[in-house]
Amino acid sequence: MTSIAIMQPYFIPYAGYFRLFAACDLFVIYDDVQFPKEGWVHRNRLLNKNNEPTWLTLPIQRKPLATRINEIEFLDDANKVWQEQLRKFPIMDIDSQNNPLKELIRNPGNKPLDFIVKGLETVAKILDIPFNVKYSSDLNIGNNLKGQERVLEIVKYFGANEYINAPGGTGLYDAGIFQKNGIELRFLPDYKGSKASILQRLLTEDLKEIREEIYDF
Repeated sequence: MTSIAIMQPYFIPYAGYFRLFAACDLFVIYDDVQFPKEGWVHRNRLLNKNNEPTWLTLPIQRKPLATRINEIEFLDDANKVWQEQLRKFPIMDIDSQNNPLKELIRNPGNKPLDFIVKGLETVAKILDIPFNVKYSSDLNIGNNLKGQERVLEIVKYFGANEYINAPGGTGLYDAGIFQKNGIELRFLPDYKGSKASILQRLLTEDLKEIREEIYDF
């Protein structure tokens, strides 16, 4: 059985996000859909100097509502703004023995999507989790397909016979329609671990325990 997961790329997300990488054969980065301005694609929370969860938000340009995730861009002075933001978080001062994720966070590069995905890849490497990915924007699937129809088309494009989704997506899909297309729809069980940013946890907790938590499905 070939399994596939499809998900928007999230910026240094919580450990539960990485269960999809661990559970599937192929992870499709859903980058040609509308950028959710209030979502987790470009921001996350870290603990500030008062030990309070505080937003860390990528310094991106304002774009029209219909802008896709792969079309977002950094501000012209993004690096200056970014370094000022990072100073709010003591976690960035921890001596982490050259932790590659922390070093990556310090240098966001030129394109937000590349930076976000590189963060996911770096976490997967640190935790020894498979990172076999493709981009939905490379598939040339027509924009006329939305929601479940678009997901089905992506799954069929790769010839997968199982679609794995996070538990929060149970109300979005019809198992009967997937079955008619020869595809099994499977949801991961509820995640019971910490919702803290993976950056915070990788710098302060045992890697083995985090990995075991991710594979608990």
